[in-house]
Amino acid sequence: MELDYILSKDKLDFAEICYLLAAEKENEIEKIRSHAENILLKTVGNEVALRGLIEFSNYCTRDCYYCGIRKSNYDNARFMLSEEEIYECAIWAMEKNFASLVLQSGERDDEQFIDFVVKVIKNIKKKTTTKELPQGLGITLSVGEQTFETYKRFFDAGAHRYLLRIETTNTKLFKELHPKEQTIEKRINCLEHLKDIGFQVGTGVMIGFPNQTVEDLARDIMFFKEIDVDMVGMGPFIPHHSTPYAKYDFDKDRNIQLALKMIAVLRITMPYINIASTTALETLSKDGRALGLTYGANVVMPQLTPVSYKNKYLLYDNKPDIDEQQEAILEMMKKSFSAINRKIAFGKWGDSLHFQNKTQI
Repeated sequence: MELDYILSKDKLDFAEICYLLAAEKENEIEKIRSHAENILLKTVGNEVALRGLIEFSNYCTRDCYYCGIRKSNYDNARFMLSEEEIYECAIWAMEKNFASLVLQSGERDDEQFIDFVVKVIKNIKKKTTTKELPQGLGITLSVGEQTFETYKRFFDAGAHRYLLRIETTNTKLFKELHPKEQTIEKRINCLEHLKDIGFQVGTGVMIGFPNQTVEDLARDIMFFKEIDVDMVGMGPFIPHHSTPYAKYDFDKDRNIQLALKMIAVLRITMPYINIASTTALETLSKDGRALGLTYGANVVMPQLTPVSYKNKYLLYDNKPDIDEQQEAILEMMKKSFSAINRKIAFGKWGDSLHFQNKTQI
């Protein structure tokens, strides 16, 4: 199969996606990276969308075998930010000319939690609506599987983007990663609910975990295209010491290279979607977030969670920035992104062009 021919095509089939993901020669990977970056610059542009990430609670009712905040990790001190602590983060973001937040937590579906989230969304909107920001801060939610009715409440309260990672579209692998009460069918059903309600829908996968193949990752990309997703957040597998997956070795260099190729091939396949350059990339490589941007990502999510809580929200080991204050993280990003000729889109929601193109039809 000829690489130049594949990169000249508008649409890729399964075999061609596999071929790109399997590339190992340095010159081939650079061709793929460069092509993806050129597509990004032609479609989305060189601006990097900013999402201030507030990880507001690590209480979780789920028991995913790879996740550091799983309910069976009894070594983890649990926390939940107060409303006021969340609002302080949101106001700081607004004052620094962020225009969007991500509110993320462990998964709960009890009424007390749902009411709390709805109230927080409404009050963030009230507190951040100004002449410069007439609709307030944009809000992305990531609080797991919920009912249609709960998702509708979140949407009506003012959230307009939702991230629900599927982790893998291989049913067998999904079962290996999760207890039996968690099913891939329910996860997909939740994504359909979010689409029906009107959210900009995001999902994503974990890359390089045990028993996963390049073919599995290619099918993940085809799934993203099939469900017409608006945004994707994905990153390399990194084990957490207090989970069943701690026993697995992982190839740091392979996982980050595979994660970067996934970003590039996804950008080639879906030119107008939002793709996050995730914190996990920074864990495995110095300036990993900037590196992800050069492979076709266009979203970053700097941590706004207060420093005193950061070391309790560890999905995997060696998470970066846990001792850094908000201002320091932002300054590091500005410097790092400037070096690759990308600029942060301050003052903009940074909605998915893919979503906007669909809604304008």
